[in-house]
Amino acid sequence: MITRCVRWIPLFCFSFSGFGQPAPAPDRRITLDVMVADKSGKPVSGLEQKDFTLLDNKQPQNILSFQAVNGAVADPPVEVVLVTDEVNTNFTNVSTERQQIDKFLEHSGGELPRPVTIAFLTDAGMKIGNVTTQDGKALAAELDQNKASLRSITRDQGFYGAADRVGLSLNALQQLAVYETPRPGRKLVIWVSPGWPFLTGPRENLTSKEQQGIFQQIVAISDALRRARITLYSVDPLGTNDAGGSQTYYYQDFVKGVKKSAQAQIGNLALQAIAIQTGGRVLNSNNDVAGEIANDVADANAFYVLTFDGLPGDGPNEYHSLEIKLDRPGSKALTRTGYYAQPAR
Repeated sequence: MITRCVRWIPLFCFSFSGFGQPAPAPDRRITLDVMVADKSGKPVSGLEQKDFTLLDNKQPQNILSFQAVNGAVADPPVEVVLVTDEVNTNFTNVSTERQQIDKFLEHSGGELPRPVTIAFLTDAGMKIGNVTTQDGKALAAELDQNKASLRSITRDQGFYGAADRVGLSLNALQQLAVYETPRPGRKLVIWVSPGWPFLTGPRENLTSKEQQGIFQQIVAISDALRRARITLYSVDPLGTNDAGGSQTYYYQDFVKGVKKSAQAQIGNLALQAIAIQTGGRVLNSNNDVAGEIANDVADANAFYVLTFDGLPGDGPNEYHSLEIKLDRPGSKALTRTGYYAQPAR
């Protein structure tokens, strides 16, 4: 069992002006965690470096190091961060969300396959639990001790309530990534939530200043998640109650990498869109939320770690798309879909 002090991650006021922090010095060495899935979606093991071709902006790149990882004996072990979202979930449905998380934790007698940390997103911020462990019963007790409370920001407060929830959620995600960056190894962050609101669509008119602010946030979150080696998963606790709603498919309009500020929309910062961009998955319209969480954790049963030197950008925040082609018919590689390069210094 790994213990740590309970910590509250501070939140910053959301605005279209971005996080206001200077970009870090360029670090060209990039680590990619790659899960190869078969036709049924299960991880494929036993591949070698020769089976992988890495493309950066459609140009083949040298793979500097390659490691095939058996998740059961990974060193350091893959950590799972299970986020209970009590801001974007209707208060009535938070209890269902918690019941499903508890069901996952108590499955198989409470013996979890990976170390798990529970985090709680509330109006006060992101609270990181005080234990990282494979003891599901201990985590279930911690979940029970952190009771859901009434929110000052609710889903029915109209535009301004929605804007507050977006800002609170984005800042919590970015700060969680910063918190996890010094911790070694890969992390699977499973965010149990219907997602934060979409305030604009692809045809909304934004000022250039607003788009520049959104673009800065896109870059900041993308870079922070990459450096932390976080693969993000979005699991909708509403199940079939949300089936057919816009939240279940609208994010697909925003999953492509944003190359310049003139393309930026708040939808590019949707939980689901960010999850796809990290190599994670979006799971919705299924009432077996506990099973969905277990499937996400199983993605770490076998994966591959590749490193390469990213290309320098011709200018600041130059978007580079990433693609991995496999010499294995019927298989699909899930990994980060791109990164933002900086000029060489």
